[in-house]
Amino acid sequence: MIELINLSNEAPYLHFQSLYNKALEHSQRGIEIISVSSFDKSSNEVEARYVNLKYVQENEWIFFSNYLSPKAQQFESHEQVSVLIYWGSINAQIRIKAKIFKTSADFSDKHFHARTKEKNALAISSAQSQPIESFEQVAENFNNTLDAMTESTERPQSWGGFSFVPYYFEFWEGHENRLNKRHVFEQQNDHWQERLLQP
Repeated sequence: MIELINLSNEAPYLHFQSLYNKALEHSQRGIEIISVSSFDKSSNEVEARYVNLKYVQENEWIFFSNYLSPKAQQFESHEQVSVLIYWGSINAQIRIKAKIFKTSADFSDKHFHARTKEKNALAISSAQSQPIESFEQVAENFNNTLDAMTESTERPQSWGGFSFVPYYFEFWEGHENRLNKRHVFEQQNDHWQERLLQP
């Protein structure tokens, strides 16, 4: 599930909410899973990964990760990202172009304290994407952290939220004979320009 908080009433967000509700009605599994692509300046490569979208608050789309991870470093050096969502239950795809930045510490704290102890233990114990000798060592780090945690355990500064604000949406809806509908919203001078694309 994605928590929608004071969702913007601008046209692309209303379109998103309509598709989201339709996907929920069709019991879409993993509805919160999105692909985020970023640019790595050091290697001159584009990289993509799946993350769990937790919130859409007004016009901000928010997920959480390790701030020391490769993707976090990519976001910091190149703020533009490309996002892809696919809901097979309704054969719909959403393409997004956006600018990304960190959420406030208060927002990250609030989300951290609302999570399970086990999820937070992993956020604390894992140096995400860094090499390790064995999976057994991962499990040991996790279990040791879990055992040491208390109700007063604070969010590590190396973990928190990322928020991206879209400036481009393409809503693709698949139909028979590939007569697919492609509906674009692009922000120009603080206004959303709307157009249709051929399949």
